[in-house]
Amino acid sequence: MKVSKVAQSTARRIFRLCSKDGQVNEKHLAMAIKKLATEKPRDYRGMLQALRRLLRAELAKRQVTVESAVELNETTSNKVKKSLKSQYGKDLNFDFKVTPELLGGMRIRVGNDLFDGSVKARLERLQDSL
Repeated sequence: MKVSKVAQSTARRIFRLCSKDGQVNEKHLAMAIKKLATEKPRDYRGMLQALRRLLRAELAKRQVTVESAVELNETTSNKVKKSLKSQYGKDLNFDFKVTPELLGGMRIRVGNDLFDGSVKARLERLQDSL
């Protein structure tokens, strides 16, 4: 279903009103969705779909995936968490994975940002330069 520009702009406005300092207030957003569902203004389905897309994008920004070749010890994982929380905010969800293909180092993805300090990536860049 294609969402109209009016529905998209209205959904963005509602989303901004339900957010404060980069944090989504779940209570306000739930009230806004409930009001949309009961009053059913023109193209309310498009607005709800656009709101869902905005919320999904906001949640993806807060998801952190840390991949390493070996299991990280607690002090290293705490350093990574502390560093990322100081840079991106305190409400991050961490997922630590072991990926032996990296050979060494770490690959960290925060939303759309990727920090690749793995040996595999360095070898690939070296191979591309030759």
